[in-house]
Amino acid sequence: MSHQPPSLPSLSVEDANHLRLLSIFHYVVGGITALFSLFPLIHVAIGIGVITGAMPMNDSNGNPAEDGRMVGWVFVALGGLFILAGLTLAAFTVYAGRCLSARRRHTLCLVVAAFLCMFMPFGTVLGVFTLVVLLRPSVKAAFDAPASVHS
Repeated sequence: MSHQPPSLPSLSVEDANHLRLLSIFHYVVGGITALFSLFPLIHVAIGIGVITGAMPMNDSNGNPAEDGRMVGWVFVALGGLFILAGLTLAAFTVYAGRCLSARRRHTLCLVVAAFLCMFMPFGTVLGVFTLVVLLRPSVKAAFDAPASVHS
């Protein structure tokens, strides 16, 4: 009784190169996304300034506005929410790049690629190209192969 190793999926050199390049581009776009997701720190700083009184808000008569602190809290909350969402997307983008290079988690890579399509221009380009490559039957078969085959 001979023991045969699992058969390798038929992944062409072109498909392997595309996956490698997409992985690298996911790292780059993830870094860019992380950087741009920190821009709302400006809103958080303004909100903290309003809450602490360093940036007093006055009404049209020059009197302190009653709802000034509430506006500050809105700035802090929304800024923090946008930062959290952006950093989460950046982390998933980088993780999807890692999964692409390891040929694991096909569905996660598809979902991240679909989300990236919303972010012009780099995310859209990367998302569309990733979807095109991941929807090829040969690439899907490579992701479905056991992990020991990829090593």
